[in-house]
Amino acid sequence: MREISVTSVTNAVMGLVESSAFCLADGVDDMLRASYKRETNETAAFALKTLIDNADLARKKGLPVCQDTGMAVIFARLGQDVRIVGGDFYAAIDEGVRRGYEKFRLRKSVLDPITRKNTGDNTPAVIHTDIVSGDRLQLTLLPKGFGSENMSKLYMLTPAAGIKGVMDKVVEAVSVAGSNPCPPIIVGVGIGGTADYAMLLAKKALIRSGRSHDETLANMETELIKRINDLKIGAQGFGGDTTALDVRIEKYPTHIAALPVGVSIQCNAHRLAQTEVL
Repeated sequence: MREISVTSVTNAVMGLVESSAFCLADGVDDMLRASYKRETNETAAFALKTLIDNADLARKKGLPVCQDTGMAVIFARLGQDVRIVGGDFYAAIDEGVRRGYEKFRLRKSVLDPITRKNTGDNTPAVIHTDIVSGDRLQLTLLPKGFGSENMSKLYMLTPAAGIKGVMDKVVEAVSVAGSNPCPPIIVGVGIGGTADYAMLLAKKALIRSGRSHDETLANMETELIKRINDLKIGAQGFGGDTTALDVRIEKYPTHIAALPVGVSIQCNAHRLAQTEVL
């Protein structure tokens, strides 16, 4: 049994807040630059260049990549041979978010959904915990802006819809979203499970990189990128060749009577940080 203190958890989350606020996730800058080089629409090319320059300036000056510094979504992979000592695990994560957003002067956007009163410190975080084998704790922070989060979709399809029906709905979700999620976007798709689990899978897809190891899903991802870019929504909605930088799909077994499809859209300011807590 390995012991990890709540202080270590809090400090790790603070570090994730810092490293995710001022820099794009690995690979996103390269995708933006590649899109800019092949863009044929002059206005869209200008928008892409502006996004690239903005990311460069944020990194160099230590400024937030986007004014919407997001709601903190935490994915915890907690080894079953880990014991959290000194306090409550979730409270320690929230304390890290609280201190991080305060220390780095990030916008605090979290409030009560009914009274609309701001909590004042960007907590609580949304925390998803998987209990896994081993004696390690891995934390991933996805700061989720809500221009894109508001474009999330859940479709409860019948099994007869098949692969084509799934892809049609993903393209539909992006088409309906239009310029609202600040394209070019990254599209996370979750297929299977229950309604709530399909949406969680879609969010988990956003923290993955590269093509799926499942050949069928990888082929779907490739086809969806083409279909979405053929919509010509383009950078910031100005038209052009790149509406989506990437599409990532995760799946899980489901009931014989169901075909749940969750779509989680991430804006061009895709921020992500991950660490192992020692």
